[in-house]
Amino acid sequence: MADALPLRSAPRVPLAAVTRGAVPVATVRQRVSVPLRFADGYRAMAMAFTFEGLVDGKEHIALGLGDWQLSQRRSARGGPPPLVRPHSECLTGDVFGSQRCDCGPQLREAAQRISDAGGFLLYLRQEGRGIGLYDKLDAYALQDGGLDTYQANLELGRGEDERDYTAAAQMLQALGVARVALLSNNPDKADQLTSLGVEIAQRIPTGVHLSGANARYLATKALHSAHTLDLPPADSSRSSIRGEALDPPLAGC
Repeated sequence: MADALPLRSAPRVPLAAVTRGAVPVATVRQRVSVPLRFADGYRAMAMAFTFEGLVDGKEHIALGLGDWQLSQRRSARGGPPPLVRPHSECLTGDVFGSQRCDCGPQLREAAQRISDAGGFLLYLRQEGRGIGLYDKLDAYALQDGGLDTYQANLELGRGEDERDYTAAAQMLQALGVARVALLSNNPDKADQLTSLGVEIAQRIPTGVHLSGANARYLATKALHSAHTLDLPPADSSRSSIRGEALDPPLAGC
């Protein structure tokens, strides 16, 4: 049988593009230094920014990591732009270490890579691809019954992916960042940010954080939404990250 082409969903049209035609202005509300320490002992110093005027009214934050100020000056002179990752909140993965998704490892990776390069991590309050924590856990239950992560959302009467990156574009605008190197595997982030006036100078994929518990989830993202994930063959018996034997696959968030 011929290989199927990725069934990518139609790109989402951001809120600002529909309602205003331009990104509404947001401003920096506060900035404060926050020392970070991750579970594996990695440490970084972050400058946390809060904002006023974000269109969705949520408490998103930006973390300036590494020499983020130098990265902005360098970009203004035509050099490499700041490395930026918009990271959607995942309580189960980011805080509790759930292996049903790859969110926690991606957050940890992003913190180090952005600290090394200089740039910003945008932590966006969009739990469960925008459907919220309780609905995400309901979707987990449906996935345990055989649906994939996108089918489960639809079964709940929600969208496959309800995230809108208008607030992310506002945050970058408020920080004076018009041009970025985007750390993401998700083409929808690049599409939305581009439509909102952010110049994506380069798209940089994250690593593949594969485990037995998230193998089906990652494969679904790669096939259905064209995420740039270099996954091993489906019949591989070992993880490409740690060399651990794979457990029976579950779907993720």
